Amino acid sequence: MSTKEKVAYLKGLAEGLSLDSESKEGKLISAIIDTLSVIADDIDELNENSLDIGEELDAISDDLADVEELIFDEDFGDFDEDYDDYDDADDDCDCDCCGGEDGLKLEVTCPSCGAQIEIDEASITAGFINCACGEKLEFEFDEEDAVQSE
Repeated sequence: MSTKEKVAYLKGLAEGLSLDSESKEGKLISAIIDTLSVIADDIDELNENSLDIGEELDAISDDLADVEELIFDEDFGDFDEDYDDYDDADDDCDCDCCGGEDGLKLEVTCPSCGAQIEIDEASITAGFINCACGEKLEFEFDEEDAVQSE
């Protein structure tokens, strides 16, 4: 039963009781029912508005998906597929160690298990990394030494 139907039911009950609309109690009950009727109308209007907003939001979401598809799935035509040609790495360096947007990356071998571990700039800054075998690998990295060794 909707809110409007419940208010209509209460209005019918009040009329069925033959309440005197001139008495204090009758005036109060009549005012309460009228207020409930206004609230029920407002609730119905809010429900309709929320459904309309939901439909508009779905349309905007669909439009955004179309825009994302145009932007992110675009074929870049003649451009080289190799991302390294477009990164922010040092123009004089053709190695993978500079990492471009990802920052400095190095590969080390765990002395305990022999696993190859790639370490990123955050791990280098921290000065250690934990291997999957549980070994804590500590290291020092001096950028001046790295530049001189190249």
